[in-house]
Amino acid sequence: MEAQNSNTSLFMQSGVPGLDTILAGGLTRDRLYLVEGEPGTGKTTLALQFLNEGVRRGESVLYITLAETSVELRAVALSHGWDMAGIHVEEIIPDPTILDPDQQYTIFHPSEIELGTTTQRILAAIDQFKPARVVLDSLSELQLLAENALRYRRQVLALKQYLASRNCTTIFLDDRTALSTDLQVRSVAHGVITLELLDQAYGSERRRLRVVKYRGIAFHGGAHDYKIMRGGLLVYPRLVAAHTRVTGERRQLSSGVPELDTLLGGGLEEGMSTLISGPPGTGKSTLAAQFVHAATMRGEHCAMFLFEEARNNMLNRCSNLGLDLGQAIDGGRLTIQQIDPAELAPGQFSQAVVDAVERGAKVVVIDSLNGYLNAVPDERFLTTYLHELLTYLGQRGVVTLVVGVQQGMIGTGLTTAVDASYIADNVIMLRYFEAEGEVRQAISVFKKRGSAHERTIRRFHIHGDGIVVGPVLKGFHGILTGVPTYDARGNGPAETAVA
Repeated sequence: MEAQNSNTSLFMQSGVPGLDTILAGGLTRDRLYLVEGEPGTGKTTLALQFLNEGVRRGESVLYITLAETSVELRAVALSHGWDMAGIHVEEIIPDPTILDPDQQYTIFHPSEIELGTTTQRILAAIDQFKPARVVLDSLSELQLLAENALRYRRQVLALKQYLASRNCTTIFLDDRTALSTDLQVRSVAHGVITLELLDQAYGSERRRLRVVKYRGIAFHGGAHDYKIMRGGLLVYPRLVAAHTRVTGERRQLSSGVPELDTLLGGGLEEGMSTLISGPPGTGKSTLAAQFVHAATMRGEHCAMFLFEEARNNMLNRCSNLGLDLGQAIDGGRLTIQQIDPAELAPGQFSQAVVDAVERGAKVVVIDSLNGYLNAVPDERFLTTYLHELLTYLGQRGVVTLVVGVQQGMIGTGLTTAVDASYIADNVIMLRYFEAEGEVRQAISVFKKRGSAHERTIRRFHIHGDGIVVGPVLKGFHGILTGVPTYDARGNGPAETAVA
């Protein structure tokens, strides 16, 4: 569908970071929009951001409140570090004399008088300030005053026509607290934005934004995560890999360990994702850090996202192995972000990865897949989230390393939290095995799409000087089971040379 607002003079910015991206450019001017959501979802904050953007652009803006007082609005603004300078506030709330029995109506129903008075004050405020942007808070009050659906719809339609004739771009807020759920305004409004608050069994609540309707605009559909922070709403548009297709030549990047590169058929190709899988303690994170260290030594930018290990612990551990990542951080070639899964929305993490790539990261590490699983509220969709993210990174020519922790230590019953092997382009397997009374480690490449690779199993060892990939374990059978046997007719346990 052709976007209606391809001409920037026909739409205005919302003032909410990320929302204009979802709206395919912004809000079409001189139209009526409905922002709906239960109390606490951030409707008032969004409305104030919308008006503050107008003030910043030198426009006249008006906030018509039917429930909250100007003092309460200023308190909300102050909590975000804003002042209300430039925002005209029109309070249309019941007069305290309504509590006086002598002042109550006896012939006419109160709603008949109050609705007419409310409408007159709304129109008078618009005529006085001649605003380009208007917020009406909230429709629940109008619905209660109208009492029936027909009267309510006619009132909203009349306001819509009047505001359009005055060149106003208007947002109606609806907190859904009226006596009945009414969809009348959805059919009248040019666009409908829904804010949702999702309770979680553990951790902070999750908030999602949906554009239910936007006439004539090819908006970005689906659920988009958002946060309410000091400074207002911050929306994280849902990642769609198909929107970011980039083609080009793909280089092969070295790990910095010649034997490992030989095992990998020369290294890892740009635009390919690699799953490093194995039981705890086999060196998966260290192996990922080795690729990062080699890339930063070549002057390339990298980003690491840690779900489990503390940032400082990881840096100290790598430093003890001769992988000094501190210099890369100081030089701006490496960013390391520690993620708290309980406080993270999936869209927020995806946006953090996208931002790192936009800053030039050519190698991205996600450590680990298990932590990423905990960051997604519904694990049924983990594979979809991961597929979109890895596809996006692949299309941008990024080398992606995903650490996957297997449950168990030795044997054939090792399992992962999710089967990501078919999503990843490459799979590197690390295993423990028992030999001659010693627990040892082995490395093999199970899958590689970018180039040919060795089908062998090699000894894998980590010591003070870093990673050592030894010769092929020729004399053993059953290494993948964890309890191999030695065949004396073979070439012998060549790996003893690097033990």
